[in-house]
Amino acid sequence: MSLQTGQKLPDFELKDENGTTISNQTFVGQKVIISIYAQDDTPSCTKQVCSLNEDVTLFEKAGYKVYGLSPDAEKKHQKFKGKYNITYPLLSDPEREVLKSWGLFGPKKFMGKEVTGVYRSAIVLDENGIITHFIDKVVTATHGQQLKEILGL
Repeated sequence: MSLQTGQKLPDFELKDENGTTISNQTFVGQKVIISIYAQDDTPSCTKQVCSLNEDVTLFEKAGYKVYGLSPDAEKKHQKFKGKYNITYPLLSDPEREVLKSWGLFGPKKFMGKEVTGVYRSAIVLDENGIITHFIDKVVTATHGQQLKEILGL
């Protein structure tokens, strides 16, 4: 399955860095941004997460709840958030079940080699859980700016 604008986000249930369960039901009535990245504390992923963190207050003022999502464990997310003062929740998908079900994990090219991994992306949802924007080409260093432009903020 591949996510597309106009479709409802498929049901899921994950835990954030504090062990709090987050699901589709959590998002009811809220606009949401989910930024998907491969791994905490790697150069490109850190840029992506920190760029979004720089603009998180603006997104929240515009009515969006912001989440990050990677396969990292909850404890690794806690350390990563503390190290870089990340202010939004990071969801953990260590078995990659949600990422696979959303079509965001699989074969890809990395440094000229075929590898299996996370497809760096971002999902924007409206209050009804409908995907309004899907970014499949995240610009890591300016991810926050990229989202601001797409959302007209």
